[in-house]
Amino acid sequence: MSQPLQIGLLLPTRGALLGEDPQAGIRALASTAERVEAAGWDAVWVGDSLTAKPRLDPLITLAAIASRTQRVRLGTSVLLGALYHPVLLARAAASVDLLSEGRLILAMGVGGAFNDPQRQEWAAAGVDPQRRANRLEELAQVLPQLWSGEPVTFTGKDFDLRDVTLLPRPYQEPGIPLWLTCHHHTGSGAQVRRAGRWANGIMSITDSPQQYREVWERVAAAALDAGRDPATLDRAFYMTVNLNPDEATARQEADGFIRSYYGANWWGDRWGPFGHPNAVIERARAYAEAGAGHLIVRFAAYDQASQLDRFERDVLPALRAG
Repeated sequence: MSQPLQIGLLLPTRGALLGEDPQAGIRALASTAERVEAAGWDAVWVGDSLTAKPRLDPLITLAAIASRTQRVRLGTSVLLGALYHPVLLARAAASVDLLSEGRLILAMGVGGAFNDPQRQEWAAAGVDPQRRANRLEELAQVLPQLWSGEPVTFTGKDFDLRDVTLLPRPYQEPGIPLWLTCHHHTGSGAQVRRAGRWANGIMSITDSPQQYREVWERVAAAALDAGRDPATLDRAFYMTVNLNPDEATARQEADGFIRSYYGANWWGDRWGPFGHPNAVIERARAYAEAGAGHLIVRFAAYDQASQLDRFERDVLPALRAG
């Protein structure tokens, strides 16, 4: 690893609403962000869903966390970009970036339309799910233009802007980093092309380290084809773990959590690792060797606090040591 691995925590913005005391869960989000900043983590991340997996609004949540932290990066993992109009999203994201003094990373994905709750989510937002990939592609093109502070005219298949000048501008120059999801298992050339042409970074989930390396090689080639330097792109992996010395117990708990979270466990053994801290350390290092510079940790467990304790005690020091 030429650079230290950046390690971030996914905050349970859905789980905060599902407990017996939602207000206590919501308060815990900010206190957890303060804790991980003090412990030396590099970032906190929040997910996105409108109705399929209801949760706190990601950008509003990050704005609140920005007021309670000073250093950690604030990221979306991931924002369902196609749900949003670019002008409204550009303003909201720029506001968070200003409030946090330049700590926002806007990672976006196409999102799913594989079951009724997901399809109903797109319908609730008035978006044709068949258009979500193109909407994301146009967002990746137009958001940096809107953050320039200059008049923007954009004619696309899904968005049409005429002489739009937007304030506020982001704190970061020339704008907020845009990361796009790229997954080996989808086999999508469109994902790779989008990322190579317009992203500032990529994020993957459920790929093996070797698959992750292969995805990055394809994105790097697409960036070169677009006249861009691949070395300027960030690379992140989103890893779902459950820490328990008893691997069988860890797997059982993680499977139950994933099934309750998604309604099914579509990806099976692609999640993980589940079990001993050494397995998590080994896997994280494998992704770093495959090119990941950022690791986003999500705990597949109902007791998030205990998982965080174990990670900070048994995993984080080893990863910090290299």
